Amino acid sequence: MQFKNLDEIDREILKYLSENGRLSNAELGRLVNLTRAAVRERIHQLVEHGIIDRFTIVVNPLKAGKLLSIYFNINVEWSKINLIAQQLANTEEITNIYQMSGQPHLHVHALFDDQEHANRYIQELQEIDGITNVESEFLIARYKERGALLI
Repeated sequence: MQFKNLDEIDREILKYLSENGRLSNAELGRLVNLTRAAVRERIHQLVEHGIIDRFTIVVNPLKAGKLLSIYFNINVEWSKINLIAQQLANTEEITNIYQMSGQPHLHVHALFDDQEHANRYIQELQEIDGITNVESEFLIARYKERGALLI
């Protein structure tokens, strides 16, 4: 992915860090032909400018026991969209919440232990005041996933 506000070296640093965030500054320096100090300064600048938002890990949900990945389109009343989004954000099953264009609805991703767990959660969604409709689809296969980039 090309970023307009970055030079080639910064793009390379981001690429390598997104593939392996545990790379040392010395290892990164060897990969991009810079000194360890120059890499450290570039990473510092990327953090200062908010391009690197945070350093984190990517957990494989299947290996961690979350066997079911479901995407929801949740139609809501306009006046309650923020309240509902906050309420959903406070549940451990939800991983991502996006307000979408068009009719008032939220696009939500959640992880569940199994079908029974998902069924209980869907019933809980139906009881939330302001939700007018819930559509769900479960994930069958992942072909490309970028866990290190917020879109």
